[in-house]
Amino acid sequence: MNIIFLGPPGAGKGTQSVFLEKKYGMIQISTGDMLRAEVARGSDVGKQAKALMDSGKLVPDDLIIAMLKDRIAQPDCQNGFILDGFPRTEAQAEALERMLEADGKSIDAVLFLNVDEDILADRIAGRFTCANCGKTYNEVSNPPKAAGVCDACGSHEFKRRADDNRDTVVERLKEYRRLTAPILPFYEKSGRLHAINGMLPTSDVTAEIEAALGETKDLTKK
Repeated sequence: MNIIFLGPPGAGKGTQSVFLEKKYGMIQISTGDMLRAEVARGSDVGKQAKALMDSGKLVPDDLIIAMLKDRIAQPDCQNGFILDGFPRTEAQAEALERMLEADGKSIDAVLFLNVDEDILADRIAGRFTCANCGKTYNEVSNPPKAAGVCDACGSHEFKRRADDNRDTVVERLKEYRRLTAPILPFYEKSGRLHAINGMLPTSDVTAEIEAALGETKDLTKK
C-alpha cells in the first residue's frame, strides 16, 4: 500500500510513520532526506540539485519526481511507501499521479492529520531533545520523568531547535495553509482522503489510521 501523510509541521506525521513502517513494512520517504542523500552520493540527479541549491534556486518539481521514481523502484519499497513532505502543491500532486500511473502504481490513501493550529503552535514551541541520544520531549505533554535528566540515557544536556518558537511556528503554519491545504480537495474528490483527528492521544490517532487503512484495503480488493 502506498500512502501520503498530510498535515502541518508538528502534527505527528513522523511518529505515525514509524508505527506504519514497523507494522506493515512500508518505507517512509522524506523528499528532503532523499534530496540530501542524492547530493551526498554524487548521483547525476544529486549534482543537478546541488548546482541549483548552491545558486539559491529551488529544485524543480520534475527533478524531485525523477528522484522519487528511482527511490520507489528500490526493493525496500516493495511493501509500499509513505510520502512525507511531498506533494506540497496541486501541481506536484498531479505530476506524482502521472509518474506513478506510468509505472503501474498509485497512491492508495492520503492521511490528513487535522489539528488545532493554536494548540499545535504551543506544542511545537515546547519541544526539546536530549543532546546526547536525541530522545524527544515536550515541556507540557511529555517531559522527562525526572526534571533535567534524560529518561533514555541519563544525560543532563538538552537542546531546542532555534525555529521551535511560537512566532516562527505560526509563520510556518501560515505557509502550510497557503501552499499545502489547497491540495486536500484534489485527493478528496477521488475518495482517497481520510481526515484523522491529530489532537487525540498518540495511540488513538494510530487506531484511526488503522481503521482508515482497513477501509482502503477493502476497497482495493473489490
